[in-house]
Amino acid sequence: MQSQPAVPHLKVFLAEDSAAIRQRVAAALAARAIDVVGKGATPAACTAAILGSHPDVVVLDIHLQGGSGLEVLRAVRAAGEATGFVVLSNTADAPYRKRYVAEGVAGFLDKLTEFEQLPAAVAAASPTHH
Repeated sequence: MQSQPAVPHLKVFLAEDSAAIRQRVAAALAARAIDVVGKGATPAACTAAILGSHPDVVVLDIHLQGGSGLEVLRAVRAAGEATGFVVLSNTADAPYRKRYVAEGVAGFLDKLTEFEQLPAAVAAASPTHH
């Protein structure tokens, strides 16, 4: 496996309802020198934390506790934040991919088959680090 270059000073928020997945994602990003600035499990908590921390990119799950990632995406967009979004989900069927891409996500990855692509997708999704 080739090592990927570090992406310094990238700030990422993890919107994911599983603590185990949040930990795994945080470790994968930290290995590439990407800073995780916050984590949340519910749409309301994620939205408030994203608007408060202004991350470059949000790693977003479709299913959150008590709601959906689409709620977070729409609320952050409505607030005018220039934040990139990468969906990382077990629900990676074509209709979900199409819906989220239409809503403006920069990437959509399947947790099971595309997890290793996450650091590169996060770097590519950043509106400030191209």
